[in-house]
Amino acid sequence: MRYLSSVYVREHRARVRFRRGSLLVSTPEGARKIPLEGIDAVVLIGGAQVTTQALEACVRRGVRVSSVGMSGRVRFVVGGVTGGNVHLRSALYGAVADAVHSLSLAKAFVAAKLQNSRKVVERWARDERDSYEADGLAKRARQIGERVGRLASAEAADHVRGIEGDAARIYFGAVGQALSKCDLRFSKRNRRPPRDPVNAMFGFCYGLLVTEFIGATESVGLDYQMGFFHRPRSGRPSLALDLAEELRALTDRFVVSLVRRRQVGHDSFVRTPGGGVYLTDDGRADLIKEWERHKETAVLHRVSGRRVGRWALPAIQATLLARHLRGDLPVYPPFVLA
Repeated sequence: MRYLSSVYVREHRARVRFRRGSLLVSTPEGARKIPLEGIDAVVLIGGAQVTTQALEACVRRGVRVSSVGMSGRVRFVVGGVTGGNVHLRSALYGAVADAVHSLSLAKAFVAAKLQNSRKVVERWARDERDSYEADGLAKRARQIGERVGRLASAEAADHVRGIEGDAARIYFGAVGQALSKCDLRFSKRNRRPPRDPVNAMFGFCYGLLVTEFIGATESVGLDYQMGFFHRPRSGRPSLALDLAEELRALTDRFVVSLVRRRQVGHDSFVRTPGGGVYLTDDGRADLIKEWERHKETAVLHRVSGRRVGRWALPAIQATLLARHLRGDLPVYPPFVLA
């Protein structure tokens, strides 16, 4: 299926080939031709396959190809030739190796995540009609705000991770409270495998979000595996995960809104013998439609002083980080909700 400039291949037996300037997506039900001109991303879901010729064609045209599992786990991302220059990447590696600089950036990512989490919970509190529940959500928002204040005095990365983990516990408690009257409930964050429908949607959407940041960091010439809050580890897109932290609360708000508006239900999920819960094929199709609409929503970007589409935020933040590492900006300005 194609939404705006992204193509999602969700059929398990689908095969993506290249023919005369177009992608040819073949399934047991038939084939569909999609011109490469005008698309910027291909997302393979589940067991969908792609030929090397199709990959080569996408790389030549700068079309990002990513593969995610049923849970949203990123399997691989293939993009075009790395942009930027060697001096930018050297600056990135130097910042990662510099304990002081690395700690400063880790604090920035986490502070933005917590600020955005606090604002989302405050919004839920304002929308809550039950005064007792509203007070509970408002209290959680204040507690998250207190954790933001503690980041300034954190002297080590482990301290930052401890503050973030403590705030996450409070925040996900607020998620459970926000969904307490819905058919789909939430008690705690879990993954690998997700144990309930809400966690299944969180994991799937987080995977899509991380692929956006992998593409954004590569497009400006940064190495998406060299992170600050998420330290470099073989096979982990650490820098993409760092930047994605800034938009986690927006992604959670998107999922919570779908549940509260009853746009998803129990019939959108399947439970495996091992206890894992995953979206059905139709459930994923419906979620992707809403995800693309979510990406089109406009938000105020404080640094630029104007409203931009959510889809543009990964590229904007990757560019700002690159400018900071090059020395054009004294500090990195993370994205914070207005």
